Amino acid sequence: MTARSLIDRLVQQEDVNFLLTNRIPRRWLTLVMGRFSRIESPWLCALSVRLWRLFSDLDLSEAKLDRFTSLRACFTRELKEGARPVDGDAAVLSSPCDALVGASGRVRDGMVLQAKGFPYPLMDLLGDSELVHYYRGGQFVTLRLTSSMYHRFHAPADCRVEQVNYISGDTWNVNPIALKRVQGLFCKNERAIIRCRLPSGALLTLVPVAAILVASIRLRFLDVQLHLKYRGPNVIPCDVSVRKGEEMGWFEHGSTIIVFVPKGVDLCEGIGDGHRIRMGEALLRLCEDEVQL
Repeated sequence: MTARSLIDRLVQQEDVNFLLTNRIPRRWLTLVMGRFSRIESPWLCALSVRLWRLFSDLDLSEAKLDRFTSLRACFTRELKEGARPVDGDAAVLSSPCDALVGASGRVRDGMVLQAKGFPYPLMDLLGDSELVHYYRGGQFVTLRLTSSMYHRFHAPADCRVEQVNYISGDTWNVNPIALKRVQGLFCKNERAIIRCRLPSGALLTLVPVAAILVASIRLRFLDVQLHLKYRGPNVIPCDVSVRKGEEMGWFEHGSTIIVFVPKGVDLCEGIGDGHRIRMGEALLRLCEDEVQL
């Protein structure tokens, strides 16, 4: 048995996986990982990447650079031009990131699903009663970025970013094992609530949720890093126009983005739990004449 297969068997045991990735000093390890990943040392980075590949399916063939001076540079790598074509259909919202699709569905009675059988109040996630009311009957979809994936996220449509609300919190792992065990996990973790106004006036909301070992959430249109030591202001007014497919920000490790859209927009055919999607591919589609993107 190879070392890779032995590691895979070990981490696939749910009790062991949960213990190794959650029952540890999460915040401390996240801060330490942030410092370690910024060390400028090509040989240390190369060694770290070799170890990383033992635990993941890391593929750097699409990266713009073929060598990195730090682990952070590898985590936040840019891709070669044309590596992620963006769906040009005006009736489509494209995926903001590379991801595995998690729970999705309608917002019912102010509740959304974290995982099957694990609902949570949308108010606990967004902290804004008007926004919760706006998305009654709307659609949500959870996109999970694994550690080996491309970590940058992009605008799903032409829009104007009008507000970011940063909520500090914990750093639970966001893998399916933890989602089945920790009630309201997304509501406990550090996150940023990004309100985006579409040309029609409809509101699209993206919620990047940080997780263990995620050193920060960085938004290209803000001059601050949102991380465990950030102390405010929490609500940051914005007035920034972004084009569909334009880069909005990045994580410094794998994590999750939850997308919310109003009634009249639905998941594209074939998008469901476990589906692997790439940034720019069709995620949501206009399904009613009275709503426009």
